Amino acid sequence: MAIKPELAAYLEARAASGLPDIWQAPVATIRKNLEARPIQSGEPEKIHEVIHRYIPGPTSDLPIRIYRPIKGAILPALVFFHGGGWVLNNLDSYEAPLRSLANKGQFVIIAVNYQKAPEQPFPIPFNDCYSTLLWVAQNSEKLGINPDQIGVGGDSAGGNLASAVAIKARDTGDIKLAYQLLIYPCNDNEMKYDSAYSNGTGFGLSTQSMEWFWEQYLAKKSDAKNP
Repeated sequence: MAIKPELAAYLEARAASGLPDIWQAPVATIRKNLEARPIQSGEPEKIHEVIHRYIPGPTSDLPIRIYRPIKGAILPALVFFHGGGWVLNNLDSYEAPLRSLANKGQFVIIAVNYQKAPEQPFPIPFNDCYSTLLWVAQNSEKLGINPDQIGVGGDSAGGNLASAVAIKARDTGDIKLAYQLLIYPCNDNEMKYDSAYSNGTGFGLSTQSMEWFWEQYLAKKSDAKNP
């Protein structure tokens, strides 16, 4: 597979670093290593407003950040769930890319720091995310967003959470979503595609690490069949 030079340089540096694969290290160690490595390097873009606050969740208050690109206007909204295998990352990790995304999309982004596996496995992260969506819908006027233009999105494990949230919203009729923004979502827990193995080493995220992430998130095998 052809790799861009800048990615090849990163992969070479990663291989030479001697860092263990994710599944080989304690969760606390992995989290500490990632704290100093934001998802996007460089100075975060300027944006009209970023609000830090907490909202009530099903089992715990949840930290959220609200990114507003412009003042005053009633805007669409994106409820965003970050990636990290349901185990890693937080709102600080995504500060720069979410500022950029809000500016480019001209929508309000509401991002939540949902609780993480393995300490809080499925369905807790999912329930946190769904609760956040309902809070946004119920507070759309205060947030200055169009209630008919609310969508969900996320990357990797966050894309999985967004997909699951969208399915529940459809099935319950709690809210009619306007769109989904899914960025390489992890929606195949059976790992049945050839690419999961043909690209399983040497590209940053190994097959074993992906299997490990699923094991942390799904505490019971029966959870894998939960729609």
